[in-house]
Formats: sequence, C-alpha cells, structure tokens
Amino acid sequence: MKRLIITLALASAVTSVSAQNDVKKDATQDYNKWSIELAGGFNKPLNDITPGYAFGFVSPYTIDLGVRYMINNKFGIKADVGYNNLSEKNDTPAFESRYYRANVQGVANLGRIMNFETWTNSLGLLAHGGLGAGQVRSGDTKNNVLNAMAGLTAQVRLSNRFALTADATGIVNARQNLNFDVKSGANYPFGVMLNATVGLTYYLGKSEKHADWIVLKDKDVVALEKRVDDLETMNNDTDRDGVVDYLDAEPNTMSGVMVDSKGRAIDLNKNGVPDEIEKYIDSKYKTSNGGMVDGETIKNLVNGGYISVFFDFNKSTPTSESTDAISYVLAYLRNNPSSTVDIIGHADEIGSTEYNNKLSAARANNVKQTLLKSNIAASRLNIIANGEDTSVDKSSEAARQLVRRVTFKIK
Repeated sequence: MKRLIITLALASAVTSVSAQNDVKKDATQDYNKWSIELAGGFNKPLNDITPGYAFGFVSPYTIDLGVRYMINNKFGIKADVGYNNLSEKNDTPAFESRYYRANVQGVANLGRIMNFETWTNSLGLLAHGGLGAGQVRSGDTKNNVLNAMAGLTAQVRLSNRFALTADATGIVNARQNLNFDVKSGANYPFGVMLNATVGLTYYLGKSEKHADWIVLKDKDVVALEKRVDDLETMNNDTDRDGVVDYLDAEPNTMSGVMVDSKGRAIDLNKNGVPDEIEKYIDSKYKTSNGGMVDGETIKNLVNGGYISVFFDFNKSTPTSESTDAISYVLAYLRNNPSSTVDIIGHADEIGSTEYNNKLSAARANNVKQTLLKSNIAASRLNIIANGEDTSVDKSSEAARQLVRRVTFKIK
C-alpha cells in the first residue's frame, strides 16, 4: 500500500507541474474546471473462468461515477468509483459476482492537445489513466486487489453544461487470488477486464464554458492581436478626408471638402460655412434671379451640421464672421413657409454642467432673436439647449472652439 501511495503522489506531482507550465503560456480566461460524470454499460472479463462456468460475450452491467477537476484546458485529475456485475452465460451453471473499485486518474484532453477546434467545436477526446484499489466479491467471499487502468473517452458537446460520452477502459488487477467468478483460485497472477460505457458529463461552475471546450491563446499572441486591433482602429478614416480618426478634430467632414492637418473643414472667412461648401452653393445652386438657393441642398447641408454659428469662449453673442451662416437658414425659411427649425445650442466642457446648459440655451436664443427680427414667426423656431459637447478633446483649445456653436435642424 505504501508503494501505491508513493506512486500516486508522484504521478499527481508530474501532472501538476506539466499543467502549471502549460498555464504560464496561456492567457487568463474564465472557464469552469469541475465536472461530474455518470456512465453505464457492459464489461468483459478476459481471464479464464473456473472450469464448468462461463461468462457471456459481455456481462451487464457496469456503472461508473466520477468527479473531475481540470488544472487547465489540457490536463486534469479525476477521482472515480465503479461497479461491475458479473453473471453467467446462458445455459451454464449460475453464479453472481461483483467487482468494486476506486481510482485516482490523470486526464489529458486530447481534443485541445491535438487542436480539434481547427475542424470541430462539438467533438472531444479524453485520455485517462491511473491507479487504485478494488474488490472482487461473491457473497461473503472477498478478494481485495490493486489495479491500474487506462482508457479513452469520446465526447459530444450537447451544450455548455452537458456532454454525451462513450468510453472504453481496460483494467488490470494485481494480487487477484480468485477468478472473477470467485469459485476457484486465479489461473493468472493478475485479472484483466474491459469496460464499455456511455454516459453524461455535467459541467459545474459560473463561467460560460468548461475547460474541455475552451481554447486558450498564448499571452503574447493576445497582446499582439490587441496591438494590431488598436492600430487598425487608430488608422480608421471614417470621413475619408485623409486625416485618421484619432488625429481628426472634426471626424464627420463632408466627403470632398478640403481640410487642414487636423481634419477640420477650411473656413478662411470664419462665417460658419466651409469654404468649398460656400463656393459650391454660390456657384451652382443659386438661381438666375440672384439669391435663391436650391431648397433640398441647403436643407441637407444645414441638417448635416455644415452650416453653424460659432461663439467665442464664455460668450452668447456669435462671432461677427459666423453670422453669415444664419442667412442660409433665413433664406430657406422664407422660401419654405411651412418649415420649422430646431435651433440647437452647444457649449464646450469648461465650467460646470449647469452653467454650460444655460450658456447653450443663451446662444440658441440669441440666434432665435436674429431670425425673429427678420420676421420669422416664433412658432417656427424651437430652442434646444444641448449643453456640453464631449465629442472633442477637452484639452485642445482648437477642438473646443469647434463645439462652441449653434447648429440647426430644418423640419
């Protein structure tokens, strides 16, 4: 017995060291490690039987119950017990014997070791083997034995909680003094038995998947993939203006509009309308009678945020240059008497939220007063105080200047 204990301890230690070395290579992921396994089937003793007695081709029945702990997704330890009922072949003298066993086994997840995930996520294969003790018994006659066992378990994943299994295991008993029928002394110094079972595995734990099915990646690979993803994100150019998003102070510039090195539409006269848009409107969409601008075009530009009124820091009065933008909205409202407009005030993030809400409302009201003085009915003008605009870099004065504005939405 002392030799058995020492052997089991050494086997467990080797398995643990191997598994721990493997874990160091793997990225940390949450997965379940415990499982309960129940299976039943048939057995076949291979040793000679007492003359005059005979086993059938297989003997029903076999029951196995085990608890398994996976150290990682490739190696684990299993403790299990088994019961084999042995009976005679038809038309031969009757007998009944039983075989009980308890084992500690190492488990290797061949599905992960052999990278089954490259071709299936539903099939798995476990190899198991270990040492234990057992007893061959019939009535009051008992024969205590030591055993070694090894086997293969095929798995079919039914869900993240259950797997169907089919197992084939060979067991070799040492110090077996009686035949499996327990009617006479053993013909050999050891007994051999084969078990074939089907069963169900239930996975314990709070994580989504069990170690049997999780695919771990090397930490260095995960870090490299993250760096590549970050670089790809940084180099996106959503508005296709030639300035990548992480450097773009105005990431929604209209396609084709000339921008500066920060991705901002160029507005040299600072009237709230990008120069190219202003030139486009003036050259192509003004009518021959001088001043009318195509309605649908101006509505799309206004609602797209390309016509805005800008303000200096902590001011509710527009900059003198940007008041020209109001004329486009005014022209549209005069030529579309049934239309209304939302006047939307914005502020940067400097100052308290409450103060910036009031400031954005004051800016919108200032623009409203200009339109009222131009004889646009108050019922057509709706004030919206949007408060702080957090879409730009708070530490950049140039970026903050872009969000101190009033925009419009024509309805």
